Amino acid sequence: MHKPTISRKLFVVINTIVLTGITLLGIIPFIHLLSISLSSNTAAMAGEVKLWPVGFSWDAYVYLGEKVEFFRSLWVSIERVVLGTAVNMFLVFITAFPLSKSNDQFKYRTPYVWFFAITMFFGGGLIPTYIVVKNTGLIDSIWSLILPGALNVWNMVLMLNFFRSIPKELDEAARIDGAGHWRVLWQIYLPVSLPSIATIGLFTIVGHWNAWFDGILYMNSPDKYPLQTYLSTLIMSINAQMTSISIEQLKAMENLSEKTLRTAQIFMGALPIMVVYPFLQKYFVKGMTVGSVKE
Repeated sequence: MHKPTISRKLFVVINTIVLTGITLLGIIPFIHLLSISLSSNTAAMAGEVKLWPVGFSWDAYVYLGEKVEFFRSLWVSIERVVLGTAVNMFLVFITAFPLSKSNDQFKYRTPYVWFFAITMFFGGGLIPTYIVVKNTGLIDSIWSLILPGALNVWNMVLMLNFFRSIPKELDEAARIDGAGHWRVLWQIYLPVSLPSIATIGLFTIVGHWNAWFDGILYMNSPDKYPLQTYLSTLIMSINAQMTSISIEQLKAMENLSEKTLRTAQIFMGALPIMVVYPFLQKYFVKGMTVGSVKE
């Protein structure tokens, strides 16, 4: 076994320092947000909070957690993520699979590819989309948050390229054994596509969880707002609410301000994704790079 050279040791040290610095650049902003949300109103407004709470206070989280609307909107977001991810992934699978075939296997593949590609660069616009959603009876329904963007073409292209990297011998062997298109997709292609599925699934989950504008656009009742829409409207209404509460309530929330509440909602909005990401991280890099090299 060769002894590491000085240059190798120096490279490892520098590489460790650089990667540690990059990691801290990603973590420190969230620590700062958490510290502000747990600090007193005076310290937060004065800019005294760095990486540790000043005048520790749970008021921002208590204010959010005690509201029934918060948990109702949280459930709407969870429902949206579960249903939306299932619908999006299913449509991505059944669209990418035939388009991954050659022109000999799928005669009209090229026109279909161009049909989907055009939608990546040109959209119908906000007003036509709203009219379609309204005329189909989806207003005030959870499906109005899912169906308008049910097929993400970019995710479909990623999955298509992954499918094209799968050896053709697997497909041919399955067809010799009598497997049809559906069986080849579900029993051959998808089991070996976990890295790509995890990557696209993460993109889809993040997209549904962070979306807020369509909630305002398609939901007439605030009771049906997803979490991000609810939190965005909460900040706009906090000042009006503060003027209408009693003296006792005002004293109980003396450490609550727009800044602490805003940072609390940002942190809580990002927390579920931060919890999910580590479980998908091992697939993420592989899912982005596999399929980029062809035979």
